[in-house]
Amino acid sequence: MGKKKNKTGGDGSSTIALNRRARHDYHIEDRLEAGLALEGWEVKSLRAGRAQISEAYVLLRNGEAYLFGAHFTPLPTASTHINPDASRTRKLLLHRSEINRLIGAVERRGFTLVPLALYWKRGRAKLEIGLAKGKKAYDKRADKKEQDWQRERARIMKNR
Repeated sequence: MGKKKNKTGGDGSSTIALNRRARHDYHIEDRLEAGLALEGWEVKSLRAGRAQISEAYVLLRNGEAYLFGAHFTPLPTASTHINPDASRTRKLLLHRSEINRLIGAVERRGFTLVPLALYWKRGRAKLEIGLAKGKKAYDKRADKKEQDWQRERARIMKNR
């Protein structure tokens, strides 16, 4: 009898990194799931949960999508024969039809591509990309007011 493996990771969660700031700064119109072209040391780093995508962004160049600014901290036990670059540009793996749709939205309609979450799916690292429009300051204030009202409403309902 072998041991039953936890497929979601050591802490029971398949999420590696979240970009909470994106939901605050942008109106997310659509979401897409993309694969990542990674090196071996990067996968080990992700398994250890050492990734940050809060400063990252997605650009489309030459008909391909790339992730810029994501930081995967290399493990100290990484191989000695390579020189790991923690914030290198990583290629995103998307279908051609998805890339064409994104190009149309970004170039014609003024959308931005923002990484929202990095997670495991069937043993592969996936990146959730949001097709987003930037929020104005008054939009952020309205969202904050709505959150405060929901919190206050929950308190009132709890006390009843």
